Amino acid sequence: MSGATRFLADPTEFAGKRALVTGGTKGMGEAIVRRLAAGGATVATTARSPLPGSQTVDLFVQADISTREGVDKVVRNVLDRLGGVDILVNNVGGSSAPSGGVLALGDEDWQHTIDANLFAAVRLDRGLLPGMLERGTGVIIHISSIQRRLPLFEATLAYAAAKAALTTYSKGLSKEVGPRGVRVNTVAPGFIETPAAQRLVARLAEKAGTDQNTARRGLMDSLGGIPIGRPGRPDEVAELVAFLVSDRAASIHGSEYVIDGGTVPAV
Repeated sequence: MSGATRFLADPTEFAGKRALVTGGTKGMGEAIVRRLAAGGATVATTARSPLPGSQTVDLFVQADISTREGVDKVVRNVLDRLGGVDILVNNVGGSSAPSGGVLALGDEDWQHTIDANLFAAVRLDRGLLPGMLERGTGVIIHISSIQRRLPLFEATLAYAAAKAALTTYSKGLSKEVGPRGVRVNTVAPGFIETPAAQRLVARLAEKAGTDQNTARRGLMDSLGGIPIGRPGRPDEVAELVAFLVSDRAASIHGSEYVIDGGTVPAV
């Protein structure tokens, strides 16, 4: 496993656990993969592009999980190679929709965003949840976004709507499977300085004809500001996920945890 976490991890915490983290080759996903591996888990991950040469995992499946075929490929490989998972982190998401507000978004933009941010998780849960229910144990984490509460119309309205749907789905799922031994929680990051966030900043800068620092500050301001004065970091999200999938969080279920530097103004 490449890279290192700046937080200390118990190397036996997840010993014997099998984990799948989608979109685990960059950004938050890569940080979550590193953190679970540092805790002793057997970790599988996915991405549309090949695994970077600097990264190693126990199982890598190259697939586009915004499609049914991609999800089927991942589920098939995970079941064949690992026999199932104990931890599922549905991390894949993001937006490549154009800026310009709601009228700039066509049906394809909406469908692609919903496929990536909602249906990927729904389909993976459907493929891997039966094994968890059969064993009577498991943890599922859905990575949502504070945009489900603070939607931005300029470039990410479809993304915000899809994440709102994901959070609602996650809550409903938790009510169904909790009594059968499977915990389900949602993590809602705010502005996290990932490669995807950097690309969004670049698109906004190009659209506004300004530099990226100004665009970044504008994005922070559009969220109402970040009281801690900076975007979050991927490894900070990974620490929260690691806690939630651990036995230390055994009674935490059906909840959403916001990690946004204080952006959301409501209690």
